[in-house]
Amino acid sequence: MQLVTTEQLAARLSALASEEPRVVVSGNFATPWTLLGLVDQALERYRAFVLNPQPGWPCRRGVIVETPFVGPGVRDDEHLDYVPMRLSLVPRLFDSLRPPDVALVHTSTPRGGRVSLGIEVNILPAAVERVRARGGLVVAQLNPAMPYTRGDAELDVDLFDLGVEVEAALPSPVLRAVDDDTAAIGERIARFAADGGTLQLGIGQVPDAATLHLRGRRRLGIWSEMVSDGVLALEQAGALDPARPLAASFLFGSPELYDWAGDNDRLTMTRTETINDPGRIAEHPGMLSINTALQIDLFAQANASYLGHRVYSGFGGQPDFVVGALHSPGGHAVIGLRSWHDKSDTSTVVPVLASPVSSLQHSAVVTEQGTAEIFGRSQPAQARLLIEQCAHPRARDELWRAARRLGLVRRSVEGALAEGPADH
Repeated sequence: MQLVTTEQLAARLSALASEEPRVVVSGNFATPWTLLGLVDQALERYRAFVLNPQPGWPCRRGVIVETPFVGPGVRDDEHLDYVPMRLSLVPRLFDSLRPPDVALVHTSTPRGGRVSLGIEVNILPAAVERVRARGGLVVAQLNPAMPYTRGDAELDVDLFDLGVEVEAALPSPVLRAVDDDTAAIGERIARFAADGGTLQLGIGQVPDAATLHLRGRRRLGIWSEMVSDGVLALEQAGALDPARPLAASFLFGSPELYDWAGDNDRLTMTRTETINDPGRIAEHPGMLSINTALQIDLFAQANASYLGHRVYSGFGGQPDFVVGALHSPGGHAVIGLRSWHDKSDTSTVVPVLASPVSSLQHSAVVTEQGTAEIFGRSQPAQARLLIEQCAHPRARDELWRAARRLGLVRRSVEGALAEGPADH
């Protein structure tokens, strides 16, 4: 790795041979903003491949953002190129349809001939490897504030062509207080966790709320795409098994979380194609996959990606972990969401999704109204449980009418809930 000034790097970027190079960039809260700004100034046209780009991302003519997970920085970008794909499969794109020319990554400062990707591993090791194999340009933004994490986060400095030293504090997501409804959802989800089980926690208030009610569990393991402050709270409460390593692909939280992660030998940062592999996920006992959704319909299909026909986020790791958890011995895949969307004044339990499906077939669906344990139930029984246990009371009459129109309800079904758990 050659240390260069920003001016020297800008000159190297301007000399790139491709008229529209593909640039893979660290995403989420590890975006190397200095490097990204230099690329945006040096190149009239380029394709940026990134996960969950944050506010401040360059959106202009000549910049095409390619992403399997849309972030708030590009949701209104008319040049967005959304790639619907399970996250576990994304690294394959670098060998086929979307070969990268440049990799811009945010790292720690060197230590013993290596640097660490810190809070963001994900697809980056695969991107760096492919760029090197193609003879492209790999650049590190070297930040003393980036925690030095272990596992796949550690890369030899020889993999990098250039490095630019930039000291900057790492951003954190805005924390929101957990309201009563979300707390109730989290408490119900936590009931699916058993001592000695394994947790995957998705993004959002619902997974965070579930961790509040998991502090009394013991010997828990973590195999999760993301780790947030909820996992740190479980560690501090003694809920995690000290004999089991904690595996994650990126961190999303407070400065305290980042401090805890640095030089933590128990935390193994793991590349996407490993952490999101459904086969690997299924190997963990009592795997509890906790995710959320924007909507769920009476066919138990979840939409976590779209607002109407406009993409909001993407599949992410949800399908990978739903499949893996359902194949885990004693595992469960649970979707948690509020039953009513206050801003639009609409039910989140709908007759049929009008948007593409993010995932389907879960163990259970949880709202603040109750829990519908749908695994193994017939289609009419799933619909009944979703209406009676999960839907907001204001939506139930219309959902019953829709269920009849859809052929999901027979006369005997409406009264069956009081008769016990027999399927119908």
